[in-house]
Amino acid sequence: MNVHVKRQVRIESPYAGLLDVLIRAAVIFVMAALCYRIFAPFLTVTMWACILAVSMYPLHQMIASRLGGRQGIASTAIVLLGTVIIVAPTAVLMSSLGDSVQGLIEDVQSSSLQVPPPPDFVKGWPLVGERVHATWTLAHEDLPALVHAHQPKIGDLAKSALAFVASIGSGLLVFLASFVIAGIVMAFGQPAARVSRAVCERLTGPERGADVAALATATIRAVAQGVIGVAFIQAIVIGLVLLMAGVPWAGVLAIVALVLGIAQVPAFIVTLPAIAYIWWLGDYSQGQAIVWTILLFLSGMIDNVLKPLMLGRGVDAPMPVILLGALGGMATAGILGMFVGATLLALGYQLFMGWVAMRRAPDAVVEETSEVVEAG
Repeated sequence: MNVHVKRQVRIESPYAGLLDVLIRAAVIFVMAALCYRIFAPFLTVTMWACILAVSMYPLHQMIASRLGGRQGIASTAIVLLGTVIIVAPTAVLMSSLGDSVQGLIEDVQSSSLQVPPPPDFVKGWPLVGERVHATWTLAHEDLPALVHAHQPKIGDLAKSALAFVASIGSGLLVFLASFVIAGIVMAFGQPAARVSRAVCERLTGPERGADVAALATATIRAVAQGVIGVAFIQAIVIGLVLLMAGVPWAGVLAIVALVLGIAQVPAFIVTLPAIAYIWWLGDYSQGQAIVWTILLFLSGMIDNVLKPLMLGRGVDAPMPVILLGALGGMATAGILGMFVGATLLALGYQLFMGWVAMRRAPDAVVEETSEVVEAG
């Protein structure tokens, strides 16, 4: 008796697994894109809050230890202290900057702006001396004609300046919100540190996760405290002295001092012209001129005192990287983006160089081993 058994063989397409992977990847990408779109308006303030939290966490722990381990009260104290010492003076300087820009635009529109005649040495500048001298002379003799001749460019510049003035208020609110969020993060600092370490271990492996987390923390603190923090505090001090002395464009000069401080350029480039204005162009008595000169001179040297106190030395990231990050961040997200951009670009550079060093280490071991074998 013959028994015929039928077997059904299931033949799977070689592309079935690939299609399954593509569908899963598409779903993950769509979810990530939607989450980013929802979180994008809060990205800058959140990143800056995390940078502040990492930078100020040692201070937070010191205050908390003196308060019996009360993390919430320590965070509240730091937020209030930061608001009084940092946010309030920044608001005053930004308000002065907005008033200066708006006043300049109104003077140009009403043709009431008086431009002094150009010095004779301007003609001797290479390549652009003649053109700059001619334009400056026209602005001195007939400013409305110059404005009319460059109306499209000046109009666009005026619109950009007014938009910048309008964004100052929102920028200050974001700045204050970042301090509040940083205080909340510091209040839960230990769980946040464990989560950050777990993320680093998941991305780079258990053997490298702790080192990557430590490198990121050290880089953020070195850049945020030693470079950005020192430059920011010095710019606030210089701006407040200029504002109290009645020097025009104090807010603008404070911004210039901030950028120069990030680039590690001495602040005397800002303070010396201000001192010259006080002695030769301003309406000051001799005693007032001496007092403001001393204050400006000391404020221009305050970074020499702040850098050792705020661990400004030992920053491994090159200054061009930090400066490019600051300028790119400011172009992308305004004044607040300057701090975030400088810190993030320095952090990315340090992580990349650390990855390069990790990849090169096995090659060095192989070369040393080969040399030992040949010597034997």
